[in-house]
Amino acid sequence: MLIDVITIFPEFFQGPLDVGMMQRAREKGLLQVRLWQLRDFTRDRHRTVDDTPYGGGAGMVMKPEPLVEALEAVRAQGPPGRAILLTPQGRVMDQAWAQERAKEERLILLCGRYEGVDERVRAFVDEELSVGDYVLTGGEYAALIVIDAVTRLVPGVLGSSASPVEESFSDGLLEYPQYTRPPVFRGMEVPQVLTTGNHQEIARWRRRQALYRTWQRRPDLLAQASLTPEERALVERWREAQGPSQEKGNGSEG
Repeated sequence: MLIDVITIFPEFFQGPLDVGMMQRAREKGLLQVRLWQLRDFTRDRHRTVDDTPYGGGAGMVMKPEPLVEALEAVRAQGPPGRAILLTPQGRVMDQAWAQERAKEERLILLCGRYEGVDERVRAFVDEELSVGDYVLTGGEYAALIVIDAVTRLVPGVLGSSASPVEESFSDGLLEYPQYTRPPVFRGMEVPQVLTTGNHQEIARWRRRQALYRTWQRRPDLLAQASLTPEERALVERWREAQGPSQEKGNGSEG
């Protein structure tokens, strides 16, 4: 996968891209990240990328000319890419989005700064994306999240021993609890089912735990999750047992 990033701080990415999974993906040739300095596409001697907003107001707005000219120049170098403007006003990123974008041959990420970008820039991108309902200093932070979330889903990146299919959000549920050695830690034991070697029972236990954890912590996800009629009936029983006066998380999975 080829990912182009248009930013005024290309050096921001050098550390994260050179460690861990993203470094290995680059070494394997599964990921290529190209960083583009937005100021290289300005035409004044001060390399200006922002200006005061029309109508007044606090802060500065990123100018349309450098962003659009940078996007056009980057697009011309390589296969057709999907241009994504990183902005708090975009669609909120989720795992389903990451799975779809991992199928793309190329992504082009535009990192906003200051009070945002000139509205006319939006006409030149394919989509707008937010990584959550909060405000970041700049789109560079969001771009790193996108690169990480998408890269790990590219076939071959995680290797044969890791399975992104069973992770949180992959099937609409949070991930089941995980344990490793020692079998007892400060009086807390690993659930016995995980030590039996009975893979069918372990799978059943994990699915039920994932369902219960999602109901406890993110019940909003259940509306879109792929559940069997039996699982939906089980969730309804948990709701009834909880009662209107109890808070989620008090009690144990039944």
